[in-house]
Amino acid sequence: MGRTIAIANQKGGVGKTTTAINLSACLAEAGQRVLTIDFDPQGNATTGLGLEKEQIEDTVYELLLGDCTLEDCLMRDVQENLDVLPSDSNLAGAEIELLDVENKESVLNGYLETIRDQYDFIIIDCPPSLSLLTINALVAADTVLVPIQCEYYALEGLSQVLRTIGLVRKKMNPSLELEGVVFTMYDARTNLSLQVVENVKQNLNERIYKTIIPRNVRLAEAPSHGMPINLYDSRSTGAESYRLLAAEVISRGEEL
Repeated sequence: MGRTIAIANQKGGVGKTTTAINLSACLAEAGQRVLTIDFDPQGNATTGLGLEKEQIEDTVYELLLGDCTLEDCLMRDVQENLDVLPSDSNLAGAEIELLDVENKESVLNGYLETIRDQYDFIIIDCPPSLSLLTINALVAADTVLVPIQCEYYALEGLSQVLRTIGLVRKKMNPSLELEGVVFTMYDARTNLSLQVVENVKQNLNERIYKTIIPRNVRLAEAPSHGMPINLYDSRSTGAESYRLLAAEVISRGEEL
């Protein structure tokens, strides 16, 4: 049985989708069987992995509403070892349409139960909000990976996520754990990045990944080409950083 990891932070612009795309791609590159679920109505993980949203008939939105089967919307072999459940802007409407559904917080989990054994990792890219979609992702997940941007309000965003994880664990998913915290957009030229890293380390007893994702031009360019960084520029510092993160995530699984 593989691990299901929700990548979540209620704060936007922290490198959440960038991490979902590139961690998925680097895990697949390392020989792991990976399913990436784009659970954000913006659909950026979908386009960042090279899929054209306009040409996709069935997405995770249709799946949640029962209008298609899992196989209908599963995009297989988007990259070697990497499948994708795509998303588009329609997903924003799922919040309202699921309100009257029984066990509405567990709809995604119900579908994933049927395919978990097909994958080593299922990576869920959550929306940047505490919504019914995010709750669905956390109920379906084994662990939560929290990207934190190296900026002044980092700890504030982190404390919100930890509170949410605690609530979901208490009410709906007792086995949910914090996968860890990963620092993103690190700028070695500024004291602020270093201060944020040290501050979080002093205030957090939870797992912090050794790998720190730097600010990198090639990393920022890759989504516009519909490619993860390991395919767009395999030798860039961004690609090397996400390979290191993928190796850490794999090794954590071996420790469990």
